[in-house]
Amino acid sequence: MEVRKGRQTPTTSVVLPYDETLGDEAVALYETTERTAMEWQRLLIRDIMARNADDQWTHSKFGYAVPRRNGKNEVVSIRELWGLKNGENILHTAHRTTTSRSAWERLKDLLDDAKIPHKDSGALGQETIRCKETGGVIHFRTRTSKGGLGEGFDLMIIDEAQEYTEDQETSLKYVVSAAPNPQTIFCGTPPTTESSGTVFMHMRDAILKDGMEDTGWAEWSVDEIHKQTDVDAWYECNPSLGSILKERAVKAEIGGNELDFNIQRLGYWIRYNLKSAVSRAEWDELQCTGKPELRSSIFVGVKYSKTDTVAVSIAIRTADGRIFVEGIDCRPFRDGTDWIVAFLRKIEYEAVVIDGASGQHLLKEAMRDAKLYRTTLPKVVEIIKANASFEERLAARELCHMGQPSMVNSVTNCEKRQIGSNGGFGYKSINDAYDIALMDSMILAQWICGQKTKKTVTRQKISY
Repeated sequence: MEVRKGRQTPTTSVVLPYDETLGDEAVALYETTERTAMEWQRLLIRDIMARNADDQWTHSKFGYAVPRRNGKNEVVSIRELWGLKNGENILHTAHRTTTSRSAWERLKDLLDDAKIPHKDSGALGQETIRCKETGGVIHFRTRTSKGGLGEGFDLMIIDEAQEYTEDQETSLKYVVSAAPNPQTIFCGTPPTTESSGTVFMHMRDAILKDGMEDTGWAEWSVDEIHKQTDVDAWYECNPSLGSILKERAVKAEIGGNELDFNIQRLGYWIRYNLKSAVSRAEWDELQCTGKPELRSSIFVGVKYSKTDTVAVSIAIRTADGRIFVEGIDCRPFRDGTDWIVAFLRKIEYEAVVIDGASGQHLLKEAMRDAKLYRTTLPKVVEIIKANASFEERLAARELCHMGQPSMVNSVTNCEKRQIGSNGGFGYKSINDAYDIALMDSMILAQWICGQKTKKTVTRQKISY
């Protein structure tokens, strides 16, 4: 009976036209180690090592994403082995020291089995290999924001590319600029909800939308969430399934988080939380498991945004000293102030903080007409303090919430922005679908609550 194998060609790819490639030569060298490249690896390395009419790499940049445990790093090793044999100066970077170390050991074994004389240095975090015949050398490094500055290479590998950040790119992207025929290869998996890198995702978005000059891309992925038991999806997205990856191993992964399974095993690319200053896991840790015991009066935050929306949130001190937060609503500016005034009349609030030049004075006047007082119009320095207090309470786990979806989306799709010239910061949205005003109003509410109450307070019945 014929053994079923995973799809050998990418589900999505962008490859520039070419007539010549050194990929076959690289595979032949690799197979002198008595290993055999799989079909998908052969095809991919052919595209990566394509040459143009000027005898330059057709793709000076090439990115590829393959689900875990399929052997994607073996493709990089084939390219590096050829590079050493042909005198290239190579930099292999990874997110974790253990990954960098494993790549060094893998390539060293290939050189041994290919009987290519070499000299290696195994100092942890500073591993190198030098080919004695050609002088080709490869350096293995863990990425930092300053790694690679002042050095020059012919080939750069961005391993674990899903964790490659913009500040790391700033320091590394120039290290191949002076090479006569440079190439940069990005390899990884789609970013998870916890990934900090954005470069890989932005590269993918750019090349799939409009293309990028001298750049290629390949991926094995699904476009939508599939059930974990969808065997056909397994074979569509895992080229090594049926060879080095067995169905039994995938079955053992079933269970738990369905989204994570789709990302890690089916190559699904999520569209949120890719650069959030607050991760989903971090915010989820603060969710109450039951109804919180509330103490103190209600504190209200109101934010008028530059996008003509206004958001309202509340904060209340809990019996265990934390601050409970929740969003009330986020509406267009044109809806006026009546709905906010009506809400404030229904509750026993202690203070209202109103920020945003577009509407704060209008709301204060409307409240005054309704005989509602105790308002604060914060100055810039107080806004900075409010954002700093939110970050501190977040880290100290002194906030709690009920998992309100609108607040979850706002908080976990944000990045920091500078306020003033003395290191102050605020937040802005990284996803236009979620209004940062809701998060801003919550930050104001928790700030004034923290200012006006202590961790141990007298219980007071509240309703809203």
